[in-house]
Amino acid sequence: MKQTKIVASISDLRCDVDFIRQLFEAGMNVVRMNTAHATADGLKTIIKNTRAVSPYIGILIDTKGPEVRTTGCAAPIQYKTGEMVKIIGNPGMDTTHDIICVSYHDFVRDVSIGANVLFDDGALGMKVVNKDEDYLVVEVQNDGELGSHKSVNVPSVRINLPALTEKDRANIQLAIDEDVDFIAHSFVRSKDDVLTIQEILDAHHSDIKIISKIENQEGVDNIDEIIDASYGIMIARGDLGIEVPIKRIPGIQRQIIRKCILAKKPVIVATQMLHSMINNPRPTRAEVTDIANAIYSRTDSLMLSGETATGKYPVEAVRTMASIAEQAENDRLGENNDIAIPLSEHRDVTEFLAKQAVEATESLPIKAIITDSYSGRRGRLLAAFRGPYPVMAICYKERTARLLALSYSVKAFYQHERSSSSAYFFAALRMLIHEHFIGNDDMIAYMSSSFGEGKSSTFLEINKVRDIFTKADEYHLPNFVDK
Repeated sequence: MKQTKIVASISDLRCDVDFIRQLFEAGMNVVRMNTAHATADGLKTIIKNTRAVSPYIGILIDTKGPEVRTTGCAAPIQYKTGEMVKIIGNPGMDTTHDIICVSYHDFVRDVSIGANVLFDDGALGMKVVNKDEDYLVVEVQNDGELGSHKSVNVPSVRINLPALTEKDRANIQLAIDEDVDFIAHSFVRSKDDVLTIQEILDAHHSDIKIISKIENQEGVDNIDEIIDASYGIMIARGDLGIEVPIKRIPGIQRQIIRKCILAKKPVIVATQMLHSMINNPRPTRAEVTDIANAIYSRTDSLMLSGETATGKYPVEAVRTMASIAEQAENDRLGENNDIAIPLSEHRDVTEFLAKQAVEATESLPIKAIITDSYSGRRGRLLAAFRGPYPVMAICYKERTARLLALSYSVKAFYQHERSSSSAYFFAALRMLIHEHFIGNDDMIAYMSSSFGEGKSSTFLEINKVRDIFTKADEYHLPNFVDK
């Protein structure tokens, strides 16, 4: 089985239960909802249908963040190199050939002469040659077409938009009401953007986790404080490849993955991973290599966007990504080229035991690491050390199992029985054997706490499954009773 997780974007126009089930069975772990076009009712339908398929599929909702887009136009507009047009900040006015309107009122104030303005993910470029109080004069840099509500990027220029729009706030409230698992916040520039959302979540006593999308130079520059403030990071290579020189993207990707692993936080690589499969049943060789390289760098998760949201071959795209991931993981382990992940500066007993559990798999024939998990921290720490075998996280809450859907190698399950630590552990073992995750002749490592759920880890033990069952009367765990 693959250990790298897959996030799949789903549109409310194609989100029936059978479709989501096919994606799940093909290897999808998390559903991503893009709020750019979906209605509130559409988002609720995606959530309802996802939950009907499995309680273990994580659900992630995007916010748009400080994003600028063009306004609507009657029909796509054609531009020729050398034409001179104006740009104004007027979200209530339609765009015409001669006047391009954008969604941010103060766009003209923030952009200077000499800046490059890129539309529609860089497909159309214009250069600012003059500036008036109310408009920019720009020269078209290439032949191209501009449709309605297309992205606007100004590389290396800070656009002073607030971290959240009113639509973002409405979608965050919907996420809270519907008990979504993750909020992926776009264009995060600093930890303050993250804390703006966290304050809203805290006010509603919500346990939703924030994934920060890195999409501009400011986000790259402030990556350390953003990682500290976030549950996880998404390397959103689409806008990032427009905002910074595209040749820098591979290096930035490797750097951010490394920083997230060291911080023991999940990281997602996103955008155009299998872009050709939007229209074709098979990927390009370059796409296969791109996925493999992200796995060689040890990302937690990979994301599909248009491939599953609007593409012709969505299930095939997930199945293809899962197959590539499994092969790349085997190739990486076969070369034995992994660099050891160090303990963090402020390590505790839980982190120390997690590292020892993973390192034990290199010296002993351990086939799985099992842990019980209340918040998911044990599972995430075990994932961060990137062992060769799966981590089986038996969770006290269904939500915890979904939060671990982004973490490398973790297979998370919700276990009902809690009468004692021994009963809990034996019930979990029986379930894992029944589901064929482990066998009676396998050796396992078990990491837990003597003090019960939600407490710091205190022990790590290694046993053969058969011995645990055949010597059950002699087998003792530090006991606890659920309160």
